[in-house]
Amino acid sequence: QVRLVESGGGSVQAGGSLRLSCVASLYTYAPIDYCMGWFRQAPRKEREGIAANDSDSDTIYADSVKGRFTISQDYAKNTLYLQMNSLKPEDTAIYYCAADVCGDRESRLESRSYRYWGRGTQVTVSS
Repeated sequence: QVRLVESGGGSVQAGGSLRLSCVASLYTYAPIDYCMGWFRQAPRKEREGIAANDSDSDTIYADSVKGRFTISQDYAKNTLYLQMNSLKPEDTAIYYCAADVCGDRESRLESRSYRYWGRGTQVTVSS
């Protein structure tokens, strides 16, 4: 079983920064060749994959966040991070972390690639 708990959301003004955390409880989950990702869902929009990281620290980003967001992982703490800089109002959404055994690299920003999800944390960016 895998349990994921996000934190760090909040309200900021445009141009500000936030760092999200996702603590993973990997009770019986072998920490080999697994991927973790960040997704977000804005009101009336589909869930969007924005960043993913594998156990070799191979990272990928959606174009919408490239250069502004950074995904990282502290393996000793079983924690995934998302550093978000230069935030824009269009970044407002609920942010989710997800985990599963890695599949094709090209599919790591797709929701269907992950079985395990956190409950999300709200990020609101005001103009």
